[in-house]
Amino acid sequence: MRDIPRLSIIIPTLEEAATIDDLLSRLHELRVAGMETVVVDGGSLDDTAARARPLASMVIISEPGRARQMNAGAREAGGDHLLFLHADTRLPRGADRLIASALADGHCWGRFDVWLEGHHPLLPVIAVAMNLRSRLTGIATGDQGLFMTREAFDAAGGFPDQPLMEDIEMSRRLKRQSPPACLTEKVTSSGRRWDQQGAWTTIRLMWRLRWRYWRGASADDLARAYRHVR
Repeated sequence: MRDIPRLSIIIPTLEEAATIDDLLSRLHELRVAGMETVVVDGGSLDDTAARARPLASMVIISEPGRARQMNAGAREAGGDHLLFLHADTRLPRGADRLIASALADGHCWGRFDVWLEGHHPLLPVIAVAMNLRSRLTGIATGDQGLFMTREAFDAAGGFPDQPLMEDIEMSRRLKRQSPPACLTEKVTSSGRRWDQQGAWTTIRLMWRLRWRYWRGASADDLARAYRHVR
């Protein structure tokens, strides 16, 4: 019978062979300290899962879809606290202590500030805007490293089974339980989306999609629009 981890870090992956070694190596210190790393692969055709197995606490193969993968990881994870981490995002030092402190301070969920790593000169401005918007609205994105208690996850019903905006919808559900803990310590996330597609193009696209979602557009329709632009 395995020890119960304090924190389970759940990482949804798809074709992440180029990044998964580095991510899991960086998480090794937390794993040694008793944290659990759960990689949930959505059927990668590269060797993501094979590369992850020696470095993760467990590797699960799931139906594709970030929400489905994160829910599958949560079902198998043993921790009382859950952290959902993108494969291209790196945690600040002492992330486990920061999360434990935040969740013991009247919050049942939260997120980190984000720093975007890349070449475009607007990335620092975009990151500041993301962090400010999140503080003002109480809505977090997956890039910011969403964390929560298992009780809050269960009470929210897990992530909604939708192909886009699952992080926004999950934030809405969690806000009914408590305001988020908005940690000023920063995760570092890849800015490749803005580098590759252009900063202003990506900003306009994301705001347009968010506006349509707020107005009641279905996540399936928005996902089709997102794939078409990409």
